[in-house]
Amino acid sequence: GLVEAWARGSTWTDLISNTSLDEGDVVRILRRTNDLLSQIPYCESVSRQLRNNAKAAMKLMDRFPVCEAEDINQANELIKTAIQHFGKLDILINNAGNNIPEHFTKVKTKDMEHMVKINTIATFNLAHICALKMIKSKNRKKIGGSIVHMSSQLGRVGCEGRNVYNMNKFGVEGLSRGMACELAPYNIRVNTICPTFVETPMVKKFFKNKKFKNKMLKNIPLGRVAKESDVATAVAFLAADSSEMITGTSLLVDGGWTAQ
Repeated sequence: GLVEAWARGSTWTDLISNTSLDEGDVVRILRRTNDLLSQIPYCESVSRQLRNNAKAAMKLMDRFPVCEAEDINQANELIKTAIQHFGKLDILINNAGNNIPEHFTKVKTKDMEHMVKINTIATFNLAHICALKMIKSKNRKKIGGSIVHMSSQLGRVGCEGRNVYNMNKFGVEGLSRGMACELAPYNIRVNTICPTFVETPMVKKFFKNKKFKNKMLKNIPLGRVAKESDVATAVAFLAADSSEMITGTSLLVDGGWTAQ
């Protein structure tokens, strides 16, 4: 899983519409593997300047070592280091996750506990750490803040072979709503992104099973899986000032799966 925290210099309205981005705008604080950095998607509408500056920002990650998201001590230290370097933390993209598909009757305890640790406990811990840091930031009510949890369409509906993942993501949905109510007085918004299957290495591995792939695609009215850029666009929107009145809800990027 990958956890991302963002430090902001200019406003997110600038980031989306004017692309006045500097190195402090896009920072990935926690990462499971260095290879994932080369797969970061950007919207087609984002200018070449934004892409170039984003690459410059990614080079800063050499200062931040690989971290296990479920290790609260490592998470604490990296968040602390990032804030010391960039001055503040305004946005968290909480994107740690893993999935081990198994029929409910065959779920192994060690697999269940591993998924709960990453998908639920690590998600909670990082959100807790960052929320406390955000609250303490000067002028928080004026500046605002945004926490975006990466959930799933399976936080809204069930799916065979995904029982533990269902449990995890339904939990994230509940956590997000509770946080939204309690952090609203600080002008910190909390929402989730709920994608369908996305073109990632993990999904490509699952879709090697042609029968499973065809069955899943039939559940998506648009008839295709999501691209990483589809999810990135949704994340950018919820992180941006343009969604300043949106909190405690989910943005479904599921091709119509949950509309049926």
